[in-house]
Parts: sequence; structure tokens; C-alpha cells
Amino acid sequence: MKLTHFTLVALLLVTLGCGTTKSIEGSVIADKNLSAKALLNAHKAASQDFNTLAARMQVKYEAPNESQSITTSLRIRKGSIIWIKASILGVTLAKILITPERVRFYETLSNSYFEGDFSLISNLLGTQINFDQVQRLLLGRSILDVKPKTVSVTPVSVGESQTSKYRITPRKQNLNYMLSMLLNPDNFMVHQAQISQPDAKKNLLVQYGPYQKIENDYYPTQLGILAQDGLEQTRIFIRYKKIDLNVSVGFPFNIPKGYTQRSFK
Repeated sequence: MKLTHFTLVALLLVTLGCGTTKSIEGSVIADKNLSAKALLNAHKAASQDFNTLAARMQVKYEAPNESQSITTSLRIRKGSIIWIKASILGVTLAKILITPERVRFYETLSNSYFEGDFSLISNLLGTQINFDQVQRLLLGRSILDVKPKTVSVTPVSVGESQTSKYRITPRKQNLNYMLSMLLNPDNFMVHQAQISQPDAKKNLLVQYGPYQKIENDYYPTQLGILAQDGLEQTRIFIRYKKIDLNVSVGFPFNIPKGYTQRSFK
């Protein structure tokens, strides 16, 4: 898997649909009496409020025959642009520019580039993906497309420390496309989300580490992705080293002359 593939995989997943918001206080222990509607509204209300975001990330990638660790710069203009630059020792390896209309990237090692719609990202997961959904993933937002009347909420304890979480699953689970999600009870952000396709032998697991509070909102400090396709397994770990909000940022992106256009089937 090339650099551009694994960087894009880290941007994948899906959104959460919910109704009008209502302020609910978080707690250490999941409330067994909290309804699905109230919980999903609380998740929506926890959406971060910013205009621009600039972050530095350390990305580690492991595949069957490949392992890399790179420094990555992330810039977001909320709702309109996601810009990513991957580098090693200050040398640019790749740049990605994502807008609501298209996905563009180029890779310096192969002297190649891609320009197209979100079908590239969607095909990697087997799930339709759009700009808003990519943005949500990077910010610790939901990876499931659910509505209150279609899901069940169950308080559970997870991990060796038996940490309390809310588990959200569809009331009618499709056995060929199984979905589940865990939300934190203290900040209503995503702890873990999973999409499993047993017949296709595909599984995608996304898990977030602790969240940090910046200007009254919560942002992830860690993001882990485990993608399995048949016998091939890919692991990606992202550590957010620094996040700055509402700063002046640019989004430079020019495909160098002489690069070869790539296509993904």
C-alpha cells in the first residue's frame, strides 16, 4: 500500500444523523435511563466550533510488507477545505487537498497525482463517503449513519479498566453489513466505531484515545485505525501533537509539471 493509500484510509468513515440539540451534562458513568434521542442530540451538541484548524500529527503505518512513520500537517477550513501534507525529515512526500466537490493528491516519490471525486475513498471502504464525513472522522465525530428510532443504546463497560461507555447498534442489524459505535459518557465524543462485512471479509475498526479540551470543545489526541480486507491487515495510528484554532492558514497545492495521472479501479 502506497503512502497516498494509507493517508487516505485515515480519512475515511461516516456521519451521524440526529434531531434538534439539547444540552445534557456528561458523567463518568453511562446513564442507563438516557434515551437514544437524547444521547444522539448530545453528540451533535458536542460538535466543535471553529473556523480554521491547524494541527501537527505523527502517523504510523503498518501493512504486511511495509512500515512507515511520518510527520503530517493538517489544516481545515471548516466545511470547505481539508489540506494534508506528509513529510519525512522536512521533505514533502505527498499532499492531499479535499473539498466538498473532489479529492486531489500528489506523491513525490512516484511523481504521480490523482484528481477525482469521492469514489476513490468510498471504494477503499465499500461505503459512500463525502466531505463532511471525512471532516467528522478527523474531529472524533460519529462514523455511523443512524437515527434515534433505528438504534438501541446500552451502557457497557469496556477494556481491562472496565471503562463505562454508551454502545449504539441498529435495532435491525444487517448481518452482511454490521455496525456498532461506542460514545464516551463524559463528553459524548466517539470512543470506537466498527463496520464489519463478513461476506466480503472486510472489517474497519476506528478507535480514539483521550480527548483534550481546547476553547470549550473536545478534540482527539489519538486516532487508531485497523482495516482488514481478507487476509491483509493494515494498521494506522495517528497522534495529534498540536492543535491551533482560528489561526491564519494557507492551503498551497500545485501539482508539479511532468507528474503522471493515476487512476484507481
